[in-house]
Amino acid sequence: MKRLVLLLLISLTFAGCTREKKEVASLPAVVGNAASDFSLSGPGGETTLSSLKGNLVLVHFWATWCPPCREELPSLAKLNGQMAGKPFRLLAISIDREGNPAVQKLFGQLGIALPVLLDPTSDVAKQYGISGVPESFLVSPGGVILKKIVGPMEWNSPEVLAYLEAAMKGGN
Repeated sequence: MKRLVLLLLISLTFAGCTREKKEVASLPAVVGNAASDFSLSGPGGETTLSSLKGNLVLVHFWATWCPPCREELPSLAKLNGQMAGKPFRLLAISIDREGNPAVQKLFGQLGIALPVLLDPTSDVAKQYGISGVPESFLVSPGGVILKKIVGPMEWNSPEVLAYLEAAMKGGN
């Protein structure tokens, strides 16, 4: 019995040990809750989510090394063009450690342009609790998470466009 108690105490002592520095994480982003504010920089300058209130915002996490991400980027670029002039903003957040050079190299290969924010340490990705890429969050003009999308999408499909149009009008 003493041996079992000692073994239990030892296992509990080392249960929280890790080589990685652990930080207190915020709760992951949840549909129906307010979106966590963040500020990131990219080639176009710094952007803060809260500064985009009044717009429907697509927060899209992706990486250049992710095949599904690479495949959906052209449709994301088309969506961004189709939504120009509307109360819609796309925040394409790259989690590449190599930063903007890797992103711009891929964009050159694909022949596309997108507004990109850089999260090379994945701090914002962790703040949102993403499980992988691509992963997206649709944030209402009032700052509430309307939808969480895990995996790739055909972003400029008629169904997606209709959903976004309704969401901009407050229909979702």
